[in-house]
Amino acid sequence: MRFTRAERSIHHATALLMLACLLTAALLYLPMLSTLVGHRETVKTVHVWCGFALPAPIVLGLLSRAFRADLSRLNRFHPHDWEWLKRSDRRAVRGGRGILPVGKFNAGQKLNAAFTAGAILVMLGTGEIMTFPDPWGDRWRTGATFVHDWLFLLIAVVAAGHLWEALRDRDALGGMLTGRVDRGWAARHHAAWADAEPAEDRPEERPGEAGPEFAKRRPGTS
Repeated sequence: MRFTRAERSIHHATALLMLACLLTAALLYLPMLSTLVGHRETVKTVHVWCGFALPAPIVLGLLSRAFRADLSRLNRFHPHDWEWLKRSDRRAVRGGRGILPVGKFNAGQKLNAAFTAGAILVMLGTGEIMTFPDPWGDRWRTGATFVHDWLFLLIAVVAAGHLWEALRDRDALGGMLTGRVDRGWAARHHAAWADAEPAEDRPEERPGEAGPEFAKRRPGTS
């Protein structure tokens, strides 16, 4: 088992809210799209409500022990994580196993999670200033608008990269959709996690995908 139902629900709800925020932001700020769609006030209302709701799945997710455990994993950088970032052959495979002892999350996933959490907080704060501007001075409102607009572009780029990586790896995508991955994929991409999982929770072994077959793969393939 890679992700519990609660963890998957948190991820899906956060992703849907984030996509709604990005789409409505594009409709509000890109003139070409804005004129095509119209209904600016409705789009703005959806954007504001989805933005303020964005932290809700994560906050509710703290009730899940599995989610809290994953947050702890994401919040810790180990020596092999720095090695993973530095090496160009970070995804290389030898004897059916990744050459680096990657845990449940690799360094890229940890950085993405940290960026997303920070971006949500900054967008929430700047969005509050833009939505309720009266208590704030001109400098605060101008700064909040600047940060909000430019961070939107950065989030869009990071989100596109995240989707690209997910669609490239169907096993990883299936793990987020179903909660389970096969043992061979886990050994190739997250060897330390696969070894540390209790027997009853270990990734599934699919027929024809375990054991000697992986040794036949060329190093560097997954």
